[in-house]
Amino acid sequence: MSSLNSDGPVGLRFAFGTLTVLPVRVTRWDRDAARAGMRWAPLAGLVVGLCAAAAGGLLLLLGAGPLLAAVASAAVPAALTRGLHLDGLADTADGLGSGKPAEDALRIMKRSDIGPFGVITLLFVLLAQVAALYELYGRGWVHGATAAAAAGVVARLALTLASRTGIPAARPEGLGAMVAATVPARQALGVALAVAAVCAAWGTLPGGYGPLRLALSVLAGTAAAELLLRHCLRRFGGVTGDVFGGIAETAATAALLALVVGSPW
Repeated sequence: MSSLNSDGPVGLRFAFGTLTVLPVRVTRWDRDAARAGMRWAPLAGLVVGLCAAAAGGLLLLLGAGPLLAAVASAAVPAALTRGLHLDGLADTADGLGSGKPAEDALRIMKRSDIGPFGVITLLFVLLAQVAALYELYGRGWVHGATAAAAAGVVARLALTLASRTGIPAARPEGLGAMVAATVPARQALGVALAVAAVCAAWGTLPGGYGPLRLALSVLAGTAAAELLLRHCLRRFGGVTGDVFGGIAETAATAALLALVVGSPW
């Protein structure tokens, strides 16, 4: 019972200490702590997303336009993660784009430099995020801020789902190996349903997107992340820390695009 009671603090420390630059010390570095941490990942994403929303909203309040607010809301998550997720996205793109066997592709991903596939992917993903946030801030600060916060949550929810049992690690070392296959599949699904329910409830607030629209953005983000995950499993034989970063950025971008397409419901 005592270990169950300690899951909350240990998991929160692991989630915030590994997924953000916030001054939270990871007190345990083992598979049990990783399991708890990955269950709490969406909460870490909420904090990151709210910081992004605050930056964009503050700039609008100070008289800036929606484009600058969008840039700020895209930049804050990168700053709060030391750019690790974007770096992982670039490395994953280089590995996938190389067309080489898994062992060679994994070696390419471990290099410190970024290749052409990584640069191109980073460019278009960041452009898509800024363009989507610009459109949404243009509809009102509530739409832009809500989207920035929701994207942060969905990005980390994708990490919870990618940490479920049955998803192996591609390497025996690193953060990817530590968190891979730690969260029981039913628990990962339960977290996803809880996040979707909270987002749907959030959507009922006046002036927002509506519950269905926000719930669908969660679905769009996690579905896009799952497609990338399955492709990486076929190509690399498992997940790595880079793959987790790529999955997070993919989920955030897809969630934003789902919110920007069409009129608010």
